[in-house]
Amino acid sequence: MCRAQAGTGLRLPSLRGWASRPQLKRDPLGSVHVLVLLRHLLAIAVLPFTVTVLIPLWIAERYLIAPTLGTSGGALLLQSSGVVVVFLGLVLFFSSLRRFAAEGQGTLAPWDPPQHLVVEGPYRFVRNPMISGVVFILVGEAMLLRSRPHAVWALMFLGINLLYIPLLRAVSPAPLRRRVP
Repeated sequence: MCRAQAGTGLRLPSLRGWASRPQLKRDPLGSVHVLVLLRHLLAIAVLPFTVTVLIPLWIAERYLIAPTLGTSGGALLLQSSGVVVVFLGLVLFFSSLRRFAAEGQGTLAPWDPPQHLVVEGPYRFVRNPMISGVVFILVGEAMLLRSRPHAVWALMFLGINLLYIPLLRAVSPAPLRRRVP
């Protein structure tokens, strides 16, 4: 829609209806809307951040566990392996999260689920690679800190999800069960 400027013959775009359209800003790369990014950050802050950062910090405070460098070869090997396991967990988690955003057009949060079923990448092999990534992170933290209470937390989290995921699968629609491991 254009309107003519009086006396000049210039045609200017009409501003009618322009203000009512939501204008979403994009990030510097231009690929993700700010609102989508905020949705993901909220979901990450509430769910995996609580499990992998806040609860382990509470455990460390409760049991007086401080990160220290091991003095023996075995302790250093355990801690080095822990760093690798945490890194693998982060890669798995964030690659899954990216697929949720790009292909599924949603977040990891149950209140903002993906709009499309994601069955590529790690989802071809594991029903919930984000949970697997979180388990890797928790196990790696326990190894890195050489902490039995953190290992117990990792096992509890794994056990809860080993019970929850089959229950979820039991109530999933048949077409979903056929396409997801």
